[in-house]
Formats: sequence, C-alpha cells, structure tokens
Amino acid sequence: MDILSIIGLAVAIGAIVGGQVLEGGSIGSLLQLAAFMIVIGGTLGAVMLQSPLPTFVEGLKLSQWVIAPPAVDPHGAIERVVEWAQVARKDGMLALEDRLAQLPQGFERNGLQMLVDGFEPEKIREAMEVEITAWEERKRAAAKIWDSAGGYAPTIGILGAVLGLIHVMENLSDPGKLGGGIAVAFVATVYGVGTANLILLPVGTKLKSLIAREVAQRELFVDGMMGIANGENPKLIEARLNGYLA
Repeated sequence: MDILSIIGLAVAIGAIVGGQVLEGGSIGSLLQLAAFMIVIGGTLGAVMLQSPLPTFVEGLKLSQWVIAPPAVDPHGAIERVVEWAQVARKDGMLALEDRLAQLPQGFERNGLQMLVDGFEPEKIREAMEVEITAWEERKRAAAKIWDSAGGYAPTIGILGAVLGLIHVMENLSDPGKLGGGIAVAFVATVYGVGTANLILLPVGTKLKSLIAREVAQRELFVDGMMGIANGENPKLIEARLNGYLA
C-alpha cells in the first residue's frame, strides 16, 4: 500500500477544509449537491464520450494502483536472469524448461519460453519489445482519461457557476432564493478546480510514473534475455543489468 498517496490526499482535503474553517466559514457551505452533480457528472460524461469503452474501463481499474501499486522488483528480476544465465551456460538452454513452471503467465514467462524454444536472439528482442510497446500504449491510453478529466473539470465548474448565476438572475425578485444560487455558482468552481488539481491530475501523473517504472523493469529483463541468448558470461550480464539500478 502506498501510504504517501493516502497522506497526500488527506493533507490536500484537510488544507482546504481547514482554511475554510479558519476563515470563519462553515463546512456545510462547501457541500452543495447541485454543484457536485454538475461538475462530477459533467466531467464523467465528457470522459466517457471521448474514450472507447475498453480504455475507459481499464482507466478506472488503473486507479487502484494509486493506493496499491503493482510490485516492481528489479533486484529480484536481476537475480532470476543471472541464475538462468548460469544454468544455460552450464547445462544448455533446454535446462531452463524446468524454470517455466515457476513463473506465472506473463511477460517473463513468454521471454523464457522463447529462449527454451531456441528462437534467434534478435527475434526474441523484437517480439518482447513489441509486447512492451503494446502494453505501454494500452496503459498510457487508460491513464490519460484521468488527465482528460482534470482538463474538463475546471471548465465544467465554470459552467456550473454560470448556471448558478442564471438561477440568481431568474430570482432577483425573491431574495430568499438568491443565496442558494450564488452558493452553487461559487462551490461549482471550487469543485471543478479542486478535483482537477487535488485528485484527477495527480492521479494521472502518478499512473504514468508507475507505468514508466514497469516498462523500465521489462526493458531490463529484455537486456538480460539477450545476454543469455548470446551466451554472455553471467557476471557480465549481472554487471550490465545493475547499471539499470544506478
């Protein structure tokens, strides 16, 4: 669990609410259902309109990475690759077949399977790099929905403010209704700017950094596979892969 993300969100919200209280305002004045519906509903609809369904669903699923990011262990990956290199150097590539059962379905198993099957090194690199590129493009497209939402939210907040002012203008003859319209106008702007800059844009940025971290480990793994396929000394492979950790 990423404790820093939880603390950051709590600090951001606490600062806004705390500032409101210190200024003598009421917390209840920030709770406007109409403004919430306009900003959140409008932003959600705009993002849904621009995104294909699989990308939208994938983007929603990615949000859990902010709190529980995928495990990335470059040290463990290096240890596995070096151990495979030692086995291949001593007993041949076919001896690595026993290691396949120890790996779950996925990127590393696909790479090791190609080694065992005796594919040419450049063909292995080509296949693995295509897989990396496809995975990265799919994940970045999914993460982009959060950036898009962060772009739409402030504008829709302004739209909510305009709607609130229209309500005010329609009820100038009834002073009792003016306060509610003005409240919606200003709170909608707060919701739009606040959700964009405190939640949506930071989530998008964090997801992109996590994707980049995963891509870096996969590139490290490809480099190791090439070392094994080319029959390089395991110590040389280990030294080169450790350079990725610098």
